[in-house]
Amino acid sequence: MIKVGIFGYGNLGKGVECAVSKNKDMELVAVFTRRDPSSVKINTASAKVYHEDALKDMTGDIDVLILCGGSATDLPEQTPKYASLYNVVDSFDTHARIPEHFANVDNAAKAAGKTCVISCGWDPGMFSLNRLYANCVLPDGKDYTFWGKGVSQGHSDAVRRIDGVKDCRQYTCPVEEAMDAVRSGKNPELTTREKHTRECFVVAEEGADLARIENEIKTMPNYFSDYDTTVHFITEEEMKANHSGLPHGGSVIRTGVTGVNDENTHVIEYKLTLDSNPEFTGSVIAAYARAVARLNKEGQTGCKTVFDIAPAYLSDLSGDELRAHLL
Repeated sequence: MIKVGIFGYGNLGKGVECAVSKNKDMELVAVFTRRDPSSVKINTASAKVYHEDALKDMTGDIDVLILCGGSATDLPEQTPKYASLYNVVDSFDTHARIPEHFANVDNAAKAAGKTCVISCGWDPGMFSLNRLYANCVLPDGKDYTFWGKGVSQGHSDAVRRIDGVKDCRQYTCPVEEAMDAVRSGKNPELTTREKHTRECFVVAEEGADLARIENEIKTMPNYFSDYDTTVHFITEEEMKANHSGLPHGGSVIRTGVTGVNDENTHVIEYKLTLDSNPEFTGSVIAAYARAVARLNKEGQTGCKTVFDIAPAYLSDLSGDELRAHLL
């Protein structure tokens, strides 16, 4: 059994817990939190909840530690720190800072003889893999990535910080006309506004200036100003009834040509439709936790990404079983 620890028990931590329970070769040993452990109720009866401070004393009890903190401030500090103690998986998703994060984790892991995977999930993660596969198969081509329809937790939080906003769910929506043009092989040049729209469902405080809130949303730099954005004001009851989930998904598409005169066009598409973003992300992470445990037993140390790990390491099936049933 691969003994798993989870650090952080928000939406992602709960998703990882659920995923571990689906894998018969894994066992959740402990959940670690910065909160009072007595206030955290988990679903795995055989596991215990500890304060983060206990991590320094439990290295012999855990094969892989899964870090479920945020990419902005948590993971840049936590992943290198705990890579010096544990085999680690994280879901760091600040694309521009991945090279820097990789280097920091790689140094810590190699010094400690540990194995780590960073930026694991569906984007970065599964989408990254499919972009790479498609680029290799169709070297003469063009990449497109569309996200949604799905809840953007960061954008939702940005709206909630506006004065007079009580709650918000923000959906990123791909523009169907743009996707159709890509799938047809036309290789369109698309602006940010032409690829996605944004839709906000807002619960406002009683008496709040709705026109001001809508204007602040639509003109917010780095979040909404570059997009066509629609704002709906709804009640708390409507929010609870219709927008309590965290769905997401999207498509990675590559179009390319082959032939002596580029006469043949090809389209590769990988698509995800997710009822629960954190539960699916947790499922991807659990598979890579298996790979991390195996690689470390083989003596491979340092930091890895999804690009570095052969697919067979993700499966609990033997090589014979994979060749017989999936090849």
